Amino acid sequence: MSVTKYLLSERDIPRQWYNIAADLPTPLRPPLHPGTGQPIGPGDLAPLFPMGLIEQEVSRERWIDIPSEVLDLLALWRPTPLHRARRLEQALGTPARIYYKYEGVSPAGSHKPNTAVAQVYYNKKEGVRRIATETGAGQWGCALALACNFFGLEAKVYMVKVSYDQKPYRRLLMETWGGKVTPSPSRETEAGRRILAETPDSTGSLGIAISEAVEDAASREDTKYALGSVLNHVLLHQTVIGLEAKKQMDLAGEYPDVIVACCGGGSNFAGISFPFLYDKIHGRTLDVLGCEPAACPTLTRGHFHYDFGDSVGMTPLLPMHTLGHTFVPAGIHAGGLRYHGMAPLVSQLLNDGLIRAQAFQQTECFEAAVLFARTEGIVPAPESSHAILGAITEARKAKEEGKEKAILFLLSGHGHFDMSAYAAHFAGGLEDFELPACELEGAWDAIQHFPKP
Repeated sequence: MSVTKYLLSERDIPRQWYNIAADLPTPLRPPLHPGTGQPIGPGDLAPLFPMGLIEQEVSRERWIDIPSEVLDLLALWRPTPLHRARRLEQALGTPARIYYKYEGVSPAGSHKPNTAVAQVYYNKKEGVRRIATETGAGQWGCALALACNFFGLEAKVYMVKVSYDQKPYRRLLMETWGGKVTPSPSRETEAGRRILAETPDSTGSLGIAISEAVEDAASREDTKYALGSVLNHVLLHQTVIGLEAKKQMDLAGEYPDVIVACCGGGSNFAGISFPFLYDKIHGRTLDVLGCEPAACPTLTRGHFHYDFGDSVGMTPLLPMHTLGHTFVPAGIHAGGLRYHGMAPLVSQLLNDGLIRAQAFQQTECFEAAVLFARTEGIVPAPESSHAILGAITEARKAKEEGKEKAILFLLSGHGHFDMSAYAAHFAGGLEDFELPACELEGAWDAIQHFPKP
């Protein structure tokens, strides 16, 4: 019988996170204070984050120890399995060998608890009683509600309205773990009220939900803010994925020629790729592909510029590939990829030519997702379908070229709460959104006066 799963024991869970900031060829530019234009310090971040996370955010140490309390909870689902997609390979008739790391085995059904558990631990350690956050498709909100439940904190989640309506069972899952969920934009915050005054029928965006969560946290002494992607410490926590995958690829007797992951804010992409990019930075040949939606093409059509991480302008200015913080993406079902910016670390890697990006329409992504479900048996999240299509594209390219290669992609979560999206796909009701240049130009105009990196 051919091997289809490569499994590790709990002894193999990484004991340290990998910090790629220590190895970047071009040092990361600092975030700036929007008022002064000067680099921000730890004190500027203290109203929102506990000091333990701020230290990780600015750290240039290559390895950072994972606390034992975090490891104990990670062991509920880690290590996650690595699969050889043999049935998908056969369906494609490709000489490529396709592997996928599956994060859908976590209690929340995605990779997000890897950082949620860590973030809530550091907040708990410093006496925080309540955490405010945003969520798009609901994966991050579920992860934070789960982690807050474990540590006895209250979770307040502002969920992008279009996803709140599309994915009611994600909301119910958050509430099952004790989270309190509000559709965003809401009338609970000044930021939300401002958006609704301008656009009463707004479907929301991650940028808007971030504005609401940041305002909530800044207005209460007992509350801090948690972000599910983009920031350095979030990407750091996700590197357990790639560190495990390196051991599992060794078990398979392989090293990937291509690594593929979807890109929204950058967390799952970083999780699978950063430990391997250490090798590429030090001379190893490796192709790393980030796959994003054509409706929100941050890496493929955005500008590298300082911009706000939220829509209203409450965060520091971050050096990142951005479509402009006023950009509101179309209501595609991959809600976790509807974000105007990209993590500064991922943005810098693109600038340095260490990774590349490709944008896909949602109908072709769902076609790839259905093929994957019918061959491998797992129904993927809409976000993960972008990585599946990227891997299929690379496998077909290998077939055309007659080349054998090893392709590794991250299946970041399952789609069990996204079946309405599949119903729309089967009914022919999904739309592709062609993004006109004029729509991007308007959002770009709003940030041109910001400092250039």
